[in-house]
This record gives sequence, structure tokens and C-alpha cells, in this order.
Amino acid sequence: MKVKLDSQIIFILCCTFLIIVTNSSCNQSESNKENLIGQTKTDGKLLKFTTGVRSILEDSKGNIWFGSYNEGVCLLNNGKLQYFTTKNGLSDNQVRNIYEDKNGIIWFECGRGLSTFNGKEMAIYKDRDYSSKLEWTLNANDLWFKGDRIEGYNKLEASPGVYQYNGQKLSYRLFPVTTKPEDGFKYYISTPFVKGKNGMVWFGTYGAVIGYNGSSFKILDNAYLGLDAETGSLHVRSIIEDRKGNLWIGNNGMGVLKYDGKKVINFTAQLKLKKEFTKGNSLEKAFSIGEDTAGNIWFGTVASGVWKYDGNSMKNFTKDDGLKSQHIWTIYKSKQGELWFGGANPSGVYWFNGSSFERKY
Repeated sequence: MKVKLDSQIIFILCCTFLIIVTNSSCNQSESNKENLIGQTKTDGKLLKFTTGVRSILEDSKGNIWFGSYNEGVCLLNNGKLQYFTTKNGLSDNQVRNIYEDKNGIIWFECGRGLSTFNGKEMAIYKDRDYSSKLEWTLNANDLWFKGDRIEGYNKLEASPGVYQYNGQKLSYRLFPVTTKPEDGFKYYISTPFVKGKNGMVWFGTYGAVIGYNGSSFKILDNAYLGLDAETGSLHVRSIIEDRKGNLWIGNNGMGVLKYDGKKVINFTAQLKLKKEFTKGNSLEKAFSIGEDTAGNIWFGTVASGVWKYDGNSMKNFTKDDGLKSQHIWTIYKSKQGELWFGGANPSGVYWFNGSSFERKY
């Protein structure tokens, strides 16, 4: 009788243990699943962001990624929207820039730190190399990223610079600048990096634009440009190099500068688009710049809509033309050649149909 009772107890204990293990495994599986796929939305293709669309990428698989100002990133895949935040592997919910490396890994430059997506899982990228800060190199497939903090530099970065990913490791490179106490965040990265036609890679910082061609640097700052408090100083928010090799520099406050490799002109002042010359919208707060397939240059502003320059004249588009967003963070050219305008107040992604703007995402 005693032996029979012991067998029953053993059987009951085994069953109880099996149930506990199964439940634990299921809970762990659900936790991993959240990190892998995020929150899926299937009700249309309009983004649910409210704080603004700050970055866009159409990857090699045809997926489209949208980075927000403070709500993480969204993936559009096969008509479904999947949202990822810090709960799903992002290092921060502000996603400033999105890139794809040569191996198909998607990189997210966040307000704080970096994250990657390998096709299955979102994860924070933590590896850093600080042992070769002065060993600048240039490779065809390099990716470049700002520092790990929203403002300033961490203890290992210490001074102004940029992270370089060469396909194998992420290394911090110091800019060849001497800082002053009054500089503040003058050399802190404020734009996506730009690869020029002549092998130059450009970095936009709040108070300068720095170019590196593999052997030497070009630093466009207030001193180089002859700018001061009276003329207005740099507050860089966007840069592009057009098909002709001109570098366009969009600023928050002093408008757009154009650099042809020899001289710099104040494009906003030249076209008389400063507030003192216009009765309404101006081209003084340019947060994004893009070039379309026809060579027209487009400027996204804060509170002054979008401007189009055809090489001779400017045209302004506002909410009356279907552009509801009052702050255009980014202008992105799709693989089909469309320009997509990502904005805030309210959030949305728009495209120009030839005569007016329409909400696309």
C-alpha cells in the first residue's frame, strides 16, 4: 500500500513540474516573439505616429522603414505595418537615420545608441572600438553614425568625432578640430552623412560641415565662411550634394547655403527669401533637402512648407497644396524616383503628384 502511494505522489509531482516548465517556455517564447516582430497593424498603410516622421529607408528586399521623432520605428512589409520601440530592441525611441549595410543588415541611428535588424530580430548594437581614433580610412561601403548620446560625448568618445562601420567593426574617429569652451555642441553630428561624387564623405554638425576624401579634410565653419552674429551663424540641419557636385547646406535660422567647391553663397539671401523680403513663408528654417529625377532641388522647412527650385525660380507649396505637415524632417528619394516628404504637426509622409501633395503613408 505504501509503495502505491509513493508512485502516485511521484506521478503527480512529475506532472506539476511538466506544467510549470511548459508555461515558462511559452512565456519566454512570447517575450522573444515581441522582440522579433513588434506590434503588427493591418488596418491600412497610414502611419500611427503622432510626433513626426524623421527618417525613411526602402531596403533591398522592398520593405520600407519609417523612423519617428519619439515613437520608435515602423516596418511596412507586404501591406502590414509593424512597430518597434525600446520594448522590442531599439536603443531609443527617436530614430534619426536608417541605413542598410552590404550584408542586408538594417541599422538604426537612434537618439541614444544604435540598433540593428537582421531580418528576424531587432537588437541593440553594443560593440565599440576606441583604440584607433586617429586612424581615418575610407571604404566604399562604410556607414557613419553620430555619437551615442543625444547631446555631447560619452567618456570613451571624449571629443568630437563620428563612428565608422566598415562591415566588420564599429570604430570611433576623432574630427581634426580643436574645441573651445564656448563651442558647446558645435561639432556634434546633426545630419545623415553624404557621399559625394569625388570620393568625399560629408558630415553635418550643428556648427560646421566636415568633409573627408580619404587623405585630407575640408572644414566649412563660421570662420571659413566669414559668418558672425551679424550675418547669422551656422545651425546645420540638412546637407546634400546634387548631381552637379554642389553641396547644399540647410540651416535652422539663416537659411540655405550653396558650396560649389570654391565659394559659398547664401542662397536664401540671394533669392530674397528671408523674412524681411517675403510677406509670408521664408526659406530660413531648412530642415531637409532633396533632389528629384529632373534635377530640381526641394527644401523642407519649419512652418513655411516646401520650396522647389528648378534652376531659375522658386515655388512654395503649403497646406493649401495638400501638404498638411508643418515641419518637414526628411526628403527621401524612393527606388521608383518619387520624393517622399516626412513631416510632423501633423505626422505623415507625402508625395508630390505633379501639381499638389498627397498623403502617402
